[in-house]
Amino acid sequence: MTTLDTRLAWRQSSVRPARAKVFAGLGALLLVVAVLSLSIGPTGISLDALPRAISASLGYTDDAAASRDRLVLIDLRLPRTLLAGFVGAALAISGAMMQGLFRNPLADPGLIGVSSGAALAAIATIVLGHGIAAPLVAPLGIYALPISAFFGGLITTMILVMIAARRGQLAVGTLLLAGIAVGALAGSISGFIAYISDDRELRDLTLWSMGSLSGASWQKVFAIAPFAVALALVVPGLTRGLNGFLLGEAEAMHLGIDTEHIKRITVAATAAAVGAAVAVAGVIGFVGLVVPHVMRLISGPDHRVVLPGSAALGAALVIFADIVARMVVRPAELPIGIVLALVGAPVFLHLVLRRGVGGLE
Repeated sequence: MTTLDTRLAWRQSSVRPARAKVFAGLGALLLVVAVLSLSIGPTGISLDALPRAISASLGYTDDAAASRDRLVLIDLRLPRTLLAGFVGAALAISGAMMQGLFRNPLADPGLIGVSSGAALAAIATIVLGHGIAAPLVAPLGIYALPISAFFGGLITTMILVMIAARRGQLAVGTLLLAGIAVGALAGSISGFIAYISDDRELRDLTLWSMGSLSGASWQKVFAIAPFAVALALVVPGLTRGLNGFLLGEAEAMHLGIDTEHIKRITVAATAAAVGAAVAVAGVIGFVGLVVPHVMRLISGPDHRVVLPGSAALGAALVIFADIVARMVVRPAELPIGIVLALVGAPVFLHLVLRRGVGGLE
């Protein structure tokens, strides 16, 4: 066992549940909310209709009832559930990585300005897409908003890396301060664009900024699938490095961890995850802040548990919030960002008052 593993084992409390139990519990929770998401909706169609829906999808049944079941379960609820799971997992993992990198439990994906950059690009597309930007936006069709949000987050990240890079090293403190400044600048530009928009554009902008999965489709699922696969491949390689950062950057270097590589990969992965999440669901808060904090209270600071655990818990939280958003004001739909803020803010305040906000221990 390496020095890093030994020190992490010592920091883990003996009363923490075993890793297998944590994963089993989170897996069961995610499965339950996924089944509920497929079973509950304003149409009244339940999961009992799934065999007929599958039969209609395969072309074995063509009656009206089976076609309706296929439309609701396969074409609407299933891609929506998958997108909600991805958005929750992406935001929660991003928050966990940011908190580990900055050694600060108050860090979240918006801290370095990635969310603000992605939101600015999307807002510009909504407001200017029918005017001066129409020649660029029109050929993209329904993919204009997701593509612009992703590239907005990516360009913001590239700017921040150029600002924070000094002699081949990425200064975390500079990255943090630059992210706050860039986020504020992006927010002010977004406000200006909203100010010059007309009533229809302002309504679209307001609804999008609250977060929603109402436009979920298989096209969007396929569009974000590469990002999901990339995160699944990249994140496991960051666990040891982020564990080293718990001890301090200097200590991590002495343990043989390439801290510069870890910082750059972490920032790039956060940009990709947040950009893709904002692209398909709009601006959603509190997931990247609250979920990793809760996971550390459950399992301790080891990122081998925190990162995959945050992904599962974040996915379950957003799927559940989407169920509430669909049902609470049916047949209309409540923006999912409102639901998550109503749940996330009191939970986080309770954690702060009960446990305080110290390090990542």
